[in-house]
Amino acid sequence: MTVTIVGSQLGDEGKGGVVDLFGDRADVVARYQGGDNAGHTVVLGDTEYKLSLVPSGAVRGKVGVLGNGCVVNPETLFSEIDELRERGLEPEVNVAERAHVIMPYHRALDGIEEEAKSDADLDAGTTGKGIGPTYEDKVGRRGIRVGDLLAPDSLERKLSYVLPQKRALCESVYGVEPDRFDDAFDYESLLSLASEYGERFREEGMTVDAGEFLTERIDAGENVMFEGAQGTVIDIDHGDYPYVTSSTPTAGGAAVGTGVGPTVVGRGEVIGVVKAYLTRVGTGQLPTELGSVEGQTPEEGGRPEEANLATYIRDEGGEYGTVTGRPRRVGWLDLPMLRHAARVSGFTGIVIGHVDVLAGLEEVEVGHSYTIDGEELLTLPSTSERWARCEVNYRTFDGWPEADWSEVATEGYDAIPENARSYLEYVSDELGVPIYAVGVGPGREQTVVLRDPFE
Repeated sequence: MTVTIVGSQLGDEGKGGVVDLFGDRADVVARYQGGDNAGHTVVLGDTEYKLSLVPSGAVRGKVGVLGNGCVVNPETLFSEIDELRERGLEPEVNVAERAHVIMPYHRALDGIEEEAKSDADLDAGTTGKGIGPTYEDKVGRRGIRVGDLLAPDSLERKLSYVLPQKRALCESVYGVEPDRFDDAFDYESLLSLASEYGERFREEGMTVDAGEFLTERIDAGENVMFEGAQGTVIDIDHGDYPYVTSSTPTAGGAAVGTGVGPTVVGRGEVIGVVKAYLTRVGTGQLPTELGSVEGQTPEEGGRPEEANLATYIRDEGGEYGTVTGRPRRVGWLDLPMLRHAARVSGFTGIVIGHVDVLAGLEEVEVGHSYTIDGEELLTLPSTSERWARCEVNYRTFDGWPEADWSEVATEGYDAIPENARSYLEYVSDELGVPIYAVGVGPGREQTVVLRDPFE
């Protein structure tokens, strides 16, 4: 059986925690897109693990796979594996030979290009990890794949082809001297580094044909969980373009990004992860935004008069980027966004988290719909420009009190404060899918589980 975990908003929904929550029944956890720009936090007992590339299930001894839809920075991957080993874990991580490699020149170009885009207000607020430039090379058929690191002749040939182009792009288009980036554009240094990566992959037997590997496991009756990174509204096709990531976080990406068939993903469960409010890191639209964040909120965006409320929610929820440490923009829940996500991925259920963060507020608002040009919209417009012109129609819910959330999790759904249950059931009814779990704290034990997707 398969279960696919999808972020339903703009990332930072708590997908890693959901993978951890339902992962006991999984034999294999496979990441299907993104790179080390994706931060996942997993709490095991009193220990917190922050991962950006290793699949979340590795913390609990599950077999991990980085699919062909991922872009892999070997330096980050090996560093995370080594750190987990130092903490007493022995993660098994398999990497698709078809996955593309983030090279040092990708990271250098990421910063250069993002700076250039900022002059035209087109910067996407990237993490500077080289994700976008690596995907560009993949689509442009000039990328270096993990399998190339194991084949010296192929590696030399591809590096000889691509490196002059990267140096010319740096010099002639952006007017930046490539040699200022240490060895990021130096052929011999890159060849040596990539060869070292390949040698470690070979020595540890980490590389696989992901599609074949996963299909064999599924055919053998094992449970496979597909783990997405980022969220639906920064999907390259279905998100707030151009303020998006460079891959497909939606459920369709699970098939393309691992090599299993779409009918395999479709026969399983697809769980949308929902944060009880909304956050965003970087530029782009956020119609329900409270307050504003300098350098991220668009001009005339946000609600500056609600800055104190935004700060309260941000601090209560720890809303600072796992990878970057940047403060996240904060807003009320946006139902048009969730309706869009549910349709695109075909959710069979949802998990709603961070309900405890909103406790103690007198009122909680929800963006129920938009109005544009006199028309009510129940889902996301297809362009960022049109989204920017939407006015939000809010619904107001009575707030709920603080509670002993660990006790609530132990007692079950009926122990959740009544007003919070009304809020949760409104979301479920609007999306037409059941709630599988409710998060009332950061740890797995602070979760009310209503249904196990593997049953």
